[in-house]
Amino acid sequence: MFALCGLSLPLVAGAQQQKDVKLVLQITVDQLRGDTMTRFGDRFVKGGFRHLLENGVHFSNTHYDHANTETAPGHATLATGANPSRHGIVANDWINATTGAFVYNTEDDRHHILGSEKKPHQGVSPRNLLSTTIGDELVLHSGSRSRAFAVSPKDRGAILPGGHFGKAFWYSKRSGTFVTSSYYYDDYPEWAAQWNESKPTARYQNQSWSLLNPIESYIARDIDDRPYEGDIMGLGRTFPHPLGDGSSKYFNAAIGLTPMADELALEFAKVMFEAEAIAAGDSTDYLQISFSSCDYAGHFFGASSLEYEDAVLRVDALLADLFAFIDEKVGLDKTVIALCADHGGPESPEYMQSLGFDAGRFPLDLFKINNPFAMALQKRFGRADFIKGHSHPYLYIDQDAVTEAGATVEEVEQFLAGELRRKEGIAYALTRSDLLEGRVAGAPMQEMIRRSFHPTRSGNIHLIPEQYWFLHSTAEAQALGIDLITAIHGSPWSYDTFVPLLFAGPSIKPQKVARRVTPRDLAPTLANYLGIKAPSGSSGNVLVEVIDN
Repeated sequence: MFALCGLSLPLVAGAQQQKDVKLVLQITVDQLRGDTMTRFGDRFVKGGFRHLLENGVHFSNTHYDHANTETAPGHATLATGANPSRHGIVANDWINATTGAFVYNTEDDRHHILGSEKKPHQGVSPRNLLSTTIGDELVLHSGSRSRAFAVSPKDRGAILPGGHFGKAFWYSKRSGTFVTSSYYYDDYPEWAAQWNESKPTARYQNQSWSLLNPIESYIARDIDDRPYEGDIMGLGRTFPHPLGDGSSKYFNAAIGLTPMADELALEFAKVMFEAEAIAAGDSTDYLQISFSSCDYAGHFFGASSLEYEDAVLRVDALLADLFAFIDEKVGLDKTVIALCADHGGPESPEYMQSLGFDAGRFPLDLFKINNPFAMALQKRFGRADFIKGHSHPYLYIDQDAVTEAGATVEEVEQFLAGELRRKEGIAYALTRSDLLEGRVAGAPMQEMIRRSFHPTRSGNIHLIPEQYWFLHSTAEAQALGIDLITAIHGSPWSYDTFVPLLFAGPSIKPQKVARRVTPRDLAPTLANYLGIKAPSGSSGNVLVEVIDN
């Protein structure tokens, strides 16, 4: 863990003192495409998204400029102002080139989940994050007087934004409580233990996820039962989605996939806020809350589904609740708010096909034994076992097998990349060797891949499917107990890169800005606003519309 070594520095000064900011509130909405602000905006309640749209700066043309638009890379980029090439979180999972084992983005066997048995690959911490975060920089600048906290229904949605010096809590789909790891605490704080002991998910027994508003008000009111939508853990494909009576072993897990988990996250954050006296001291504190239900709705039902629409409207209502709470406890006039999404989201291939668009899916076993690429390898090199595995967006090569065959990794990469490019539905295949040797022409797609590339974590070939073609691994689907995932983000296409970016706070004047910016700009903009150093890996720009007011 990073050590602060008893630093005793002045309180955050400069711009922050002038603005009298007590709280930095960063909100991340998992899978929120940028056009959501206009698509559903007519039904936003007073005080939710509308508060930011009416009282802050709305950057309406915000796009990630790295290629792998997954949850972990997105949260890490927002927290650090860095690309995956710098912060190191290249994917939700990657394969260890030495052991061949899958590595989860926050995996750390040194730090077990408190209250759970120590098991391999079950411990977590922010150690894989190679940059400081905006919360870390606040703590450093203030000599530990400022504090950082993060809460999310997902572990990666809390751990990565919480940074190296903060505290992180997330929802456990196993226990139905909010948990943390030994990286942060030796034992749960009393307030957290008491909240967990109240059995927070029990309130949802014999309840359902029902529509927030009358069905006539929804754009997707006539398409609630599409055959390619998911039926996950007994939730069903149509409203209302029954949560169960609590007897099923999947009860807490099912809740974790619905807007109910976001409700619990906000409630937990409020309890934490008061118990920890956040923003009640002499310096500025940091709080990040990540909401996850839009992502699950997008994955299992699609971005045009009734479920996704309802999930967005429910997040809007939660934001109104959160902002009212912050106004009462701190004052919105003493709070700077930044809201963004970790990625956008696509439509399902079947929906696009119904509209006449070329789209499709790759089989889950595309890279298993006897696949066409293995057969091509056998013909060219005399061996078919060069492919170690696939974990989005990377194909990994077994270097030992290549050496035994008397070949080089570079020539195997180039051969496989050529075979992949000839496959229908594959738009791009760029090799590790080309990236390391600088054989990149600077084309937009190549630059996005380069920004996602880390030399010790990225795979041998970065694969990009064509628009609305989905390629994901068997493990991802099997972990959810399903045959397919309705919609998969993670591409460099605009439906996955496009997100909303909004700032509101003292002296920030309302305006809408249409020039193209990137979520990497969020952290350095907050740092400049507060008068502190940007995170160590930051490469984003300061958004002058937030500063020059």
